[in-house]
Amino acid sequence: MSDEETGGSKVVRGLDFRWEGIPERRYKEEDGTFQGVLRQTLLGEGEGEAPLAFLTRYFEIEPGGFSTLERHGHPHAVVILRGSGHVVLGGETHPLVPHDCVYVAPETPHQFRADLGEPLGFLCIVDRDRDRPRPIRN
Repeated sequence: MSDEETGGSKVVRGLDFRWEGIPERRYKEEDGTFQGVLRQTLLGEGEGEAPLAFLTRYFEIEPGGFSTLERHGHPHAVVILRGSGHVVLGGETHPLVPHDCVYVAPETPHQFRADLGEPLGFLCIVDRDRDRPRPIRN
């Protein structure tokens, strides 16, 4: 089928929690607030995907790693795909296993941790246009 016939629709092939043709990137610029996190933007940045109002990203945190404890004005929808760990939401910590879903409401302090001896991999869907995260310093 041609792009005209599919309307630009496509399949991005995945294997072992990596996706064909999608570059692995650092989580963010090194600032000492996180450890062992990589990301891939699966949908929303590819050719012909500019009309999407959202980004679908995959994050993987290596064993012992963690994301930045931060807050921001936009929500997240998160689906755990691999491993186990914990999420901090506000003042509470919750265990995570595959298929758990997490809603991070605007301005809620949050952090993902691969603190159970295995990688923690998850999809994270956010608005394309969003504010910058603000780290919370302990």
